[in-house]
Amino acid sequence: MTGSDLDLEMDLNDLSQQEWLGRLDELGDEHGFFEQLGSKHFALSFDAGPRLLVTFETIENARKNPTATPRGFDFVTRNGWSLLAFLSDGETWFRDAPVYRAMDRLTDEGFFDEFEQVLFLGEGSGGYAAAAYSVASPNARVLALRPQATLDPAIAGWDRRYIRDRRRDFSSRYGYAPEMVDAANRAYILFDPAQISDAMHASLFHDVNVTLLRCPLVGGRIEQMFDLLQITGPLVDAAMDGTLNRQTFARLWRARRQSAAYLRSLLRKTELAGRPRLVQQICRYGLKTRDKALFARKLAEMGLTEDQPTATAAAE
Repeated sequence: MTGSDLDLEMDLNDLSQQEWLGRLDELGDEHGFFEQLGSKHFALSFDAGPRLLVTFETIENARKNPTATPRGFDFVTRNGWSLLAFLSDGETWFRDAPVYRAMDRLTDEGFFDEFEQVLFLGEGSGGYAAAAYSVASPNARVLALRPQATLDPAIAGWDRRYIRDRRRDFSSRYGYAPEMVDAANRAYILFDPAQISDAMHASLFHDVNVTLLRCPLVGGRIEQMFDLLQITGPLVDAAMDGTLNRQTFARLWRARRQSAAYLRSLLRKTELAGRPRLVQQICRYGLKTRDKALFARKLAEMGLTEDQPTATAAAE
Protein backbone atom coordinates (compact mmCIF):
# COMPACT_ATOMS: atom_id res chain seq x y z
CA MET A 1 0.00 0.00 0.00
CA THR A 2 1.23 3.45 -0.78
CA GLY A 3 0.51 6.73 0.87
CA SER A 4 -1.63 9.45 -0.66
CA ASP A 5 -0.50 12.70 -2.22
CA LEU A 6 -3.28 14.20 -0.10
CA ASP A 7 -1.74 14.91 3.30
CA LEU A 8 -4.37 15.14 6.03
CA GLU A 9 -1.92 15.14 8.93
CA MET A 10 -3.26 18.16 10.77
CA ASP A 11 -4.44 19.17 14.20
CA LEU A 12 -7.96 20.57 14.57
CA ASN A 13 -7.92 20.82 18.34
CA ASP A 14 -8.88 24.06 20.08
CA LEU A 15 -11.54 24.96 17.52
CA SER A 16 -15.18 25.60 18.28
CA GLN A 17 -17.59 23.16 16.65
CA GLN A 18 -18.56 25.78 14.09
CA GLU A 19 -14.90 26.51 13.30
CA TRP A 20 -14.22 22.78 13.10
CA LEU A 21 -17.04 22.24 10.61
CA GLY A 22 -15.85 25.27 8.68
CA ARG A 23 -12.38 23.74 8.33
CA LEU A 24 -13.90 20.48 7.05
CA ASP A 25 -15.96 22.53 4.58
CA GLU A 26 -12.76 24.13 3.25
CA LEU A 27 -11.06 20.74 2.92
CA GLY A 28 -14.08 19.32 1.12
CA ASP A 29 -14.08 22.20 -1.34
CA GLU A 30 -10.38 21.60 -2.04
CA HIS A 31 -10.41 17.81 -2.37
CA GLY A 32 -13.95 16.55 -2.88
CA PHE A 33 -17.13 17.89 -1.33
CA PHE A 34 -18.72 18.85 1.98
CA GLU A 35 -22.48 18.90 2.47
CA GLN A 36 -24.84 19.58 5.33
CA LEU A 37 -27.63 17.00 5.36
CA GLY A 38 -30.53 18.46 7.28
CA SER A 39 -29.90 19.89 10.74
CA LYS A 40 -27.92 17.06 12.32
CA HIS A 41 -25.74 15.44 9.67
CA PHE A 42 -22.82 16.24 7.40
CA ALA A 43 -20.98 14.42 4.61
CA LEU A 44 -17.33 14.98 3.73
CA SER A 45 -15.61 13.40 0.74
CA PHE A 46 -11.98 13.23 -0.42
CA ASP A 47 -11.01 11.81 -3.80
CA ALA A 48 -7.57 10.29 -3.18
CA GLY A 49 -7.40 6.77 -4.60
CA PRO A 50 -9.18 3.72 -6.07
CA ARG A 51 -10.32 2.35 -2.71
CA LEU A 52 -13.05 4.06 -0.69
CA LEU A 53 -13.47 4.11 3.09
CA VAL A 54 -16.97 5.11 4.24
CA THR A 55 -17.10 6.09 7.91
CA PHE A 56 -19.87 7.02 10.35
CA GLU A 57 -19.15 8.79 13.64
CA THR A 58 -20.48 11.52 15.86
CA ILE A 59 -18.86 14.94 15.77
CA GLU A 60 -18.18 14.59 19.49
CA ASN A 61 -16.23 11.36 19.02
CA ALA A 62 -14.33 12.69 16.01
CA ARG A 63 -13.22 15.71 18.02
CA LYS A 64 -12.01 13.41 20.81
CA ASN A 65 -9.46 11.83 18.46
CA PRO A 66 -5.88 12.94 19.24
CA THR A 67 -5.81 15.42 16.35
CA ALA A 68 -9.57 16.15 16.51
CA THR A 69 -9.98 14.89 12.95
CA PRO A 70 -12.44 12.30 11.60
CA ARG A 71 -11.13 8.77 11.91
CA GLY A 72 -10.70 8.22 8.20
CA PHE A 73 -8.08 10.95 7.74
CA ASP A 74 -5.20 8.64 8.71
CA PHE A 75 -6.19 6.09 6.06
CA VAL A 76 -6.32 8.73 3.33
CA THR A 77 -2.78 9.89 4.12
CA ARG A 78 -1.26 6.48 4.89
CA ASN A 79 -2.98 4.23 2.36
CA GLY A 80 -4.02 6.55 -0.42
CA TRP A 81 -7.69 5.69 0.06
CA SER A 82 -10.57 7.96 -0.83
CA LEU A 83 -12.91 8.88 2.01
CA LEU A 84 -16.62 9.47 2.48
CA ALA A 85 -17.22 10.47 6.09
CA PHE A 86 -20.71 10.90 7.54
CA LEU A 87 -20.86 12.90 10.77
CA SER A 88 -23.77 13.30 13.16
CA ASP A 89 -24.37 16.04 15.70
CA GLY A 90 -25.24 13.73 18.60
CA GLU A 91 -26.28 10.08 18.67
CA THR A 92 -28.78 9.91 15.84
CA TRP A 93 -28.05 6.44 14.42
CA PHE A 94 -28.04 8.42 11.13
CA ARG A 95 -31.79 7.88 10.92
CA ASP A 96 -32.80 10.99 9.00
CA ALA A 97 -34.45 11.50 5.61
CA PRO A 98 -31.69 13.84 4.30
CA VAL A 99 -29.15 11.04 4.90
CA TYR A 100 -31.35 8.55 3.03
CA ARG A 101 -31.65 10.98 0.11
CA ALA A 102 -27.91 11.62 0.05
CA MET A 103 -27.18 7.90 -0.07
CA ASP A 104 -29.81 7.41 -2.78
CA ARG A 105 -28.26 10.18 -4.85
CA LEU A 106 -24.74 8.76 -4.52
CA THR A 107 -26.05 5.36 -5.62
CA ASP A 108 -27.98 6.79 -8.57
CA GLU A 109 -24.94 8.78 -9.71
CA GLY A 110 -22.77 5.65 -9.62
CA PHE A 111 -20.47 7.18 -7.01
CA PHE A 112 -19.59 3.84 -5.38
CA ASP A 113 -19.07 2.14 -8.76
CA GLU A 114 -16.02 4.32 -9.37
CA PHE A 115 -13.99 2.45 -6.75
CA GLU A 116 -12.36 -0.97 -6.95
CA GLN A 117 -13.22 -1.70 -3.30
CA VAL A 118 -15.44 -0.04 -0.69
CA LEU A 119 -15.33 -0.55 3.09
CA PHE A 120 -18.02 0.75 5.47
CA LEU A 121 -16.69 1.40 8.99
CA GLY A 122 -18.28 2.48 12.26
CA GLU A 123 -18.61 1.86 15.99
CA GLY A 124 -21.79 1.74 18.10
CA SER A 125 -24.44 3.85 16.35
CA GLY A 126 -21.87 4.36 13.60
CA GLY A 127 -21.47 0.60 13.37
CA TYR A 128 -25.22 0.27 12.92
CA ALA A 129 -25.08 2.89 10.14
CA ALA A 130 -22.09 1.24 8.45
CA ALA A 131 -24.03 -2.02 8.23
CA ALA A 132 -27.36 -0.43 7.32
CA TYR A 133 -26.08 1.84 4.55
CA SER A 134 -23.69 -0.72 3.06
CA VAL A 135 -26.59 -1.89 0.88
CA ALA A 136 -26.01 1.26 -1.19
CA SER A 137 -22.77 -0.29 -2.47
CA PRO A 138 -23.31 -3.97 -3.29
CA ASN A 139 -20.23 -6.13 -2.79
CA ALA A 140 -18.74 -3.65 -0.32
CA ARG A 141 -17.19 -4.86 2.92
CA VAL A 142 -18.36 -3.85 6.39
CA LEU A 143 -16.39 -3.50 9.63
CA ALA A 144 -18.85 -2.76 12.45
CA LEU A 145 -17.72 -2.49 16.07
CA ARG A 146 -20.43 -3.33 18.63
CA PRO A 147 -23.24 -2.29 16.26
CA GLN A 148 -26.91 -2.27 17.10
CA ALA A 149 -29.03 -4.27 14.67
CA THR A 150 -32.00 -1.95 15.23
CA LEU A 151 -33.66 -0.03 18.05
CA ASP A 152 -37.13 -1.03 16.91
CA PRO A 153 -38.75 -2.20 20.20
CA ALA A 154 -40.68 -4.88 18.31
CA ILE A 155 -37.34 -6.56 17.56
CA ALA A 156 -34.91 -5.30 20.20
CA GLY A 157 -37.21 -4.43 23.10
CA TRP A 158 -34.75 -6.18 25.42
CA ASP A 159 -32.19 -3.39 24.90
CA ARG A 160 -33.08 -0.82 27.55
CA ARG A 161 -30.06 1.43 26.99
CA TYR A 162 -31.55 3.72 24.35
CA ILE A 163 -35.21 3.94 25.25
CA ARG A 164 -35.58 7.58 24.19
CA ASP A 165 -34.10 6.79 20.77
CA ARG A 166 -36.69 4.12 20.03
CA ARG A 167 -38.88 6.90 18.69
CA ARG A 168 -36.60 7.08 15.67
CA ASP A 169 -37.85 5.28 12.61
CA PHE A 170 -35.97 1.99 12.24
CA SER A 171 -38.60 0.28 10.09
CA SER A 172 -38.35 2.26 6.85
CA ARG A 173 -35.50 2.62 4.36
CA TYR A 174 -32.04 1.39 5.37
CA GLY A 175 -33.69 0.29 8.61
CA TYR A 176 -32.81 -3.24 9.77
CA ALA A 177 -29.02 -3.54 9.61
CA PRO A 178 -28.76 -7.38 9.45
CA GLU A 179 -30.87 -7.39 6.29
CA MET A 180 -28.94 -4.52 4.73
CA VAL A 181 -25.64 -6.45 4.82
CA ASP A 182 -27.09 -9.18 2.58
CA ALA A 183 -25.47 -7.57 -0.46
CA ALA A 184 -22.08 -7.10 1.22
CA ASN A 185 -19.10 -9.13 0.11
CA ARG A 186 -18.22 -9.61 3.78
CA ALA A 187 -19.41 -8.11 7.06
CA TYR A 188 -17.26 -8.28 10.18
CA ILE A 189 -19.11 -7.73 13.47
CA LEU A 190 -16.93 -7.19 16.55
CA PHE A 191 -18.32 -7.27 20.09
CA ASP A 192 -17.64 -8.21 23.70
CA PRO A 193 -19.66 -11.37 24.44
CA ALA A 194 -19.90 -10.40 28.12
CA GLN A 195 -21.89 -7.29 27.15
CA ILE A 196 -25.25 -9.04 26.89
CA SER A 197 -27.10 -6.43 24.81
CA ASP A 198 -24.18 -6.05 22.39
CA ALA A 199 -23.95 -9.83 22.05
CA MET A 200 -27.67 -10.13 21.37
CA HIS A 201 -27.46 -7.47 18.65
CA ALA A 202 -24.46 -9.29 17.13
CA SER A 203 -26.39 -12.58 17.09
CA LEU A 204 -28.96 -11.01 14.76
CA PHE A 205 -26.24 -10.73 12.11
CA HIS A 206 -26.17 -14.36 11.02
CA ASP A 207 -26.00 -14.56 7.22
CA VAL A 208 -23.26 -16.62 5.58
CA ASN A 209 -21.30 -13.48 4.62
CA VAL A 210 -21.03 -12.38 8.27
CA THR A 211 -18.03 -13.09 10.51
CA LEU A 212 -18.57 -12.54 14.24
CA LEU A 213 -15.35 -11.62 16.07
CA ARG A 214 -15.40 -11.72 19.87
CA CYS A 215 -13.43 -9.19 21.92
CA PRO A 216 -13.82 -10.24 25.57
CA LEU A 217 -13.24 -7.86 28.47
CA VAL A 218 -13.31 -4.62 26.47
CA GLY A 219 -16.89 -3.70 27.30
CA GLY A 220 -18.09 -0.67 25.38
CA ARG A 221 -14.56 0.53 24.63
CA ILE A 222 -13.61 -1.65 21.67
CA GLU A 223 -12.44 1.24 19.50
CA GLN A 224 -10.38 2.78 22.32
CA MET A 225 -8.80 -0.57 23.16
CA PHE A 226 -7.83 -1.19 19.54
CA ASP A 227 -6.25 2.27 19.42
CA LEU A 228 -4.37 1.57 22.64
CA LEU A 229 -3.08 -1.74 21.25
CA GLN A 230 -2.19 -0.03 17.95
CA ILE A 231 -4.13 -2.61 15.93
CA THR A 232 -6.82 -0.32 14.45
CA GLY A 233 -4.79 0.33 11.30
CA PRO A 234 -3.94 -3.33 10.56
CA LEU A 235 -7.52 -4.36 11.36
CA VAL A 236 -9.07 -1.85 8.94
CA ASP A 237 -6.43 -2.68 6.30
CA ALA A 238 -7.29 -6.39 6.54
CA ALA A 239 -11.01 -5.67 6.30
CA MET A 240 -10.46 -3.55 3.17
CA ASP A 241 -8.21 -6.24 1.63
CA GLY A 242 -10.68 -9.01 2.45
CA THR A 243 -8.02 -10.91 4.40
CA LEU A 244 -9.68 -10.44 7.78
CA ASN A 245 -10.86 -13.72 9.32
CA ARG A 246 -10.85 -15.32 12.75
CA GLN A 247 -7.20 -16.36 12.43
CA THR A 248 -6.06 -12.93 11.26
CA PHE A 249 -7.98 -11.27 14.06
CA ALA A 250 -6.61 -13.69 16.66
CA ARG A 251 -3.06 -12.73 15.67
CA LEU A 252 -3.85 -9.03 16.00
CA TRP A 253 -5.79 -9.55 19.25
CA ARG A 254 -2.76 -11.14 20.91
CA ALA A 255 -1.44 -7.61 21.41
CA ARG A 256 -3.77 -7.36 24.42
CA ARG A 257 -1.38 -9.57 26.37
CA GLN A 258 1.00 -6.64 26.61
CA SER A 259 -1.71 -4.18 27.64
CA ALA A 260 -1.81 -3.24 31.30
CA ALA A 261 -5.36 -1.95 30.86
CA TYR A 262 -6.54 -5.30 29.48
CA LEU A 263 -4.73 -7.22 32.22
CA ARG A 264 -6.38 -5.03 34.87
CA SER A 265 -9.81 -5.90 33.43
CA LEU A 266 -8.89 -9.58 33.36
CA LEU A 267 -7.66 -9.37 36.95
CA ARG A 268 -10.93 -7.83 38.18
CA LYS A 269 -12.99 -10.48 36.42
CA THR A 270 -10.84 -13.30 37.79
CA GLU A 271 -10.99 -11.93 41.34
CA LEU A 272 -14.78 -11.74 41.16
CA ALA A 273 -14.85 -15.33 39.92
CA GLY A 274 -12.90 -16.44 43.02
CA ARG A 275 -9.97 -18.06 41.21
CA PRO A 276 -6.86 -17.24 43.30
CA ARG A 277 -4.43 -19.36 41.31
CA LEU A 278 -5.36 -17.63 38.06
CA VAL A 279 -5.15 -14.26 39.83
CA GLN A 280 -1.57 -15.12 40.77
CA GLN A 281 -0.75 -16.06 37.18
CA ILE A 282 -2.17 -12.81 35.86
CA CYS A 283 -0.25 -10.80 38.44
CA ARG A 284 3.03 -12.51 37.58
CA TYR A 285 2.42 -11.84 33.89
CA GLY A 286 1.54 -8.24 34.79
CA LEU A 287 4.96 -7.80 36.40
CA LYS A 288 6.30 -7.52 32.83
CA THR A 289 4.17 -4.46 32.07
CA ARG A 290 4.44 -0.79 32.99
CA ASP A 291 1.87 -1.46 35.76
CA LYS A 292 4.30 -3.74 37.53
CA ALA A 293 3.75 -1.97 40.88
CA LEU A 294 -0.01 -2.66 40.80
CA PHE A 295 0.44 -6.38 40.19
CA ALA A 296 3.25 -6.63 42.75
CA ARG A 297 0.98 -4.98 45.32
CA LYS A 298 -1.80 -7.44 44.54
CA LEU A 299 0.61 -10.35 45.07
CA ALA A 300 1.69 -8.83 48.38
CA GLU A 301 -1.96 -8.59 49.46
CA MET A 302 -2.17 -12.34 48.83
CA GLY A 303 0.90 -12.88 51.02
CA LEU A 304 3.14 -13.72 48.06
CA THR A 305 6.47 -12.36 46.83
CA GLU A 306 7.28 -11.62 43.20
CA ASP A 307 9.57 -14.63 42.86
CA GLN A 308 7.42 -17.09 44.81
CA PRO A 309 6.03 -19.94 42.63
CA THR A 310 2.34 -19.85 41.73
CA ALA A 311 0.13 -22.03 43.90
CA THR A 312 -0.94 -25.42 42.62
CA ALA A 313 -4.33 -25.96 41.08
CA ALA A 314 -5.43 -27.71 44.30
CA ALA A 315 -5.24 -24.34 46.06
CA GLU A 316 -8.43 -23.30 44.32
